[in-house]
Order: sequence, then C-alpha cells, then structure tokens
Amino acid sequence: MNEINALISQYGQWFYLLTFIWAALEGETFLLFAGFAAQRGYLNIEALFLAAWLGSLCGDQLFFWAGRCFGIRILTRSPTLKARIDRVMGWLERYAIVFILSYRFMYGVRNVSSIAIGMSKLRWQTFAFWNAVAAMIWAMAFSGFGYFFGDVIDRLPHEETEIASGVQQTMLAILALFLLLFVLRAIVVYLQKRYWHND
Repeated sequence: MNEINALISQYGQWFYLLTFIWAALEGETFLLFAGFAAQRGYLNIEALFLAAWLGSLCGDQLFFWAGRCFGIRILTRSPTLKARIDRVMGWLERYAIVFILSYRFMYGVRNVSSIAIGMSKLRWQTFAFWNAVAAMIWAMAFSGFGYFFGDVIDRLPHEETEIASGVQQTMLAILALFLLLFVLRAIVVYLQKRYWHND
C-alpha cells in the first residue's frame, strides 16, 4: 500500500494513465490497492474504474489484433507459446463467449488468450462487444473489492501479510465466481431465447 501511495504522490493525476497502462497488461493486484487508495480519498473511484476498464479493454483488443495480424509469426518466433495457445483454442471452440468473459480471472493466460482469440475465426465485432463487457466486470470486481474491503486487509497485523494475501485471493475468487455465474446464466438464457429457439 505504501508503494501505491508513493506513486500517487509522485504522479498525481497521471496515476490514472498509469492505471490504464497497468490494466492493459494485467494489474489485478495493482488495481486492488488502487481501489483501497480510493477508499482512503487519495483517488476518485469512478475515474479509477474508468481508467481500469478502458485499459483492460484496449489492451486485450490490441493483443487480439496482434493475434489476427501476426499470429503465425508470433508462434514461429515463440514456439513455447504454442501449447498454451492450443489449449486456449480448445476452450474457445467449445465455450467462446463464456471463455471471453472469464479468461481475465485465470492466472497466466490473459494476454495469450487474446492473441489466440485473434487467431481464431471469431468475428472481431463479437470479440469487441464481449471484451468490453468482460473488461467492465473485471474492473468492477477488482477496483470494487479494493474499495469496499481493502481496509479489512489493512487492519491485520504486519506479520500476517501472507495470511492476508491468501484471504484476499480467496475472497476475490469467490466474488468473481458468483459474478461470472450470474452474468453467464443471463447470457445463456438470452442466447437460447434469441437464436436456438428460432432454428
């Protein structure tokens, strides 16, 4: 938390641009502590959410286009990515929309997932829409958790930092799971009514 406060003091209003850039890459932990800083009055929570949402949206859209335009070249230069991209392709073929909504919450596959989706046959308009929805859920989950529950973690004794981290990750996973299940259920019902029943 002290590191976040130092960054806020150093960069002031530029901190939102820093949030945008960090969210474009990954930045879950960063966003958690930024949400806590917003709770303490150092940042504006609405501006923080907007920066995180746009950063996540633009970052994944950029990786998508990298996959669409340079996917084969990327695999040629980085053969170690092939196994991970093949795995993502398998998930995508079976659960495209569900996967787009959830891959941000899967550790270590976010940027690779966007590249793999770009290499797939999924229409860019479809990805752009669901990417915007997923980025919004992600930004709300992490900035909101930091904003509403960060003080609970902060009150724990310093020597219990590792326990706090475990509690934090568990609570985040539960929050994300319930949020995703609710959204995905609504989406599936909508798609069934609109498309499948019309066949």
